[in-house]
Amino acid sequence: MSKVIVITGAGEGLGRQLARRFAGEGEQVVLLGRTASKVEAVAAELGDRALAMACDVASPDSVRAAFAAISARHPRIDALINNAAVYQPTLVVEASDQVIRDAIDINLTGAVYCCRTALPLMARGGHIINVTSDSVEAPFALLSLYAAAKAGLERFSTALQDEIKETGIRVSIVRAAAMWDEAAPAKWHPELAQRFYQANLKDGLDLAKEPRSSFEGVTNVFRALLDLPPDVHVIKAEIRPRFP
Repeated sequence: MSKVIVITGAGEGLGRQLARRFAGEGEQVVLLGRTASKVEAVAAELGDRALAMACDVASPDSVRAAFAAISARHPRIDALINNAAVYQPTLVVEASDQVIRDAIDINLTGAVYCCRTALPLMARGGHIINVTSDSVEAPFALLSLYAAAKAGLERFSTALQDEIKETGIRVSIVRAAAMWDEAAPAKWHPELAQRFYQANLKDGLDLAKEPRSSFEGVTNVFRALLDLPPDVHVIKAEIRPRFP
């Protein structure tokens, strides 16, 4: 029997690759993203096994509306993958109000909204996977806001698991490092990317020499988590690229 898997941030990158994999393996996927055209394009590619809808995870009303629409199509959700994220390198003293709000509202609060709204649609055996980042511990320059939000998401995840343990729903953290996708667009203006690179180089980290995993390869971890036997729980999976 196929699973119903909800993926946030599904219009590009890891979210898109997860949708492609799961739909290709016979699962039903629900693609959420702030830009309707992006998730709709992915859904059109995947066919009848995909449902796309615009959803701004930073808005509780948008999340409620999205999950109400999901429940009309799928009375039960088997998995929620909180993958939506934004990050913009900045010094805190230079950060605009919007950059600060986005860093917390999308990377942390949005996942909380989605968990809260999805849980009533889940049953024993359901699985929530919250995607975090190696920046929680790695000393990347200019990423303090992003790292703080992802650290908060990890703490929330462990607390949520304790809170709902009697329901039989699992909560897992996937802490991921840098990934690449040939089709992924550049996320930053070249000047911003260069500033990020130079700031980390000054701290002794040459990002140009750091290995990266592929989005496609990383999906194996998510597949393994969703296929865990009922007596096994993985609290946190940390993915690092393999050195040559």
